[in-house]
Amino acid sequence: MPLPQRKLHRLQTWDYSEPGYYYITICTNNKKKLLSRIQQNGLEAHSVPTPIGKHILDCWNKIPQIYPHVKLDYFCLMPNHLHGIVILEEKTIALSEIIRAFKSVTTRFYNRLTTDASKNTLWQKSFYDEIIRNEAMLFEVRKYIYGNPSKWLEDDLFVE
Repeated sequence: MPLPQRKLHRLQTWDYSEPGYYYITICTNNKKKLLSRIQQNGLEAHSVPTPIGKHILDCWNKIPQIYPHVKLDYFCLMPNHLHGIVILEEKTIALSEIIRAFKSVTTRFYNRLTTDASKNTLWQKSFYDEIIRNEAMLFEVRKYIYGNPSKWLEDDLFVE
């Protein structure tokens, strides 16, 4: 019996080491709410990082120190996923390598905080990306990321 084919998340005709703006979503394994909690403040809501969430935020912010031709733009840490905009300024390293390294270092930290049964279960496989093609799309993605905590209950990734 043939194995089911895994859905490809990357655009097959695109070189992901090309300069550009990339909208990234990374989800926790089984959508576990490990990264933050949403705190409602009137009509607005804010994401309050958990201890692992704070470490993930620190690691995310260090990406440009490790990869000098990479810049970061808007970012949002949600209970079971994160959104961010990664900017590759020059053709150097592939986006997938940056995300692989980020997930690896954050998983190693998570493994020190958890039981043996939960080790290596921080992230789901792969990640989602979208190539930001113009200023209008960049504006919409930034607006979505900024407003994501306020829309948590309506989010496709919301789980009780």
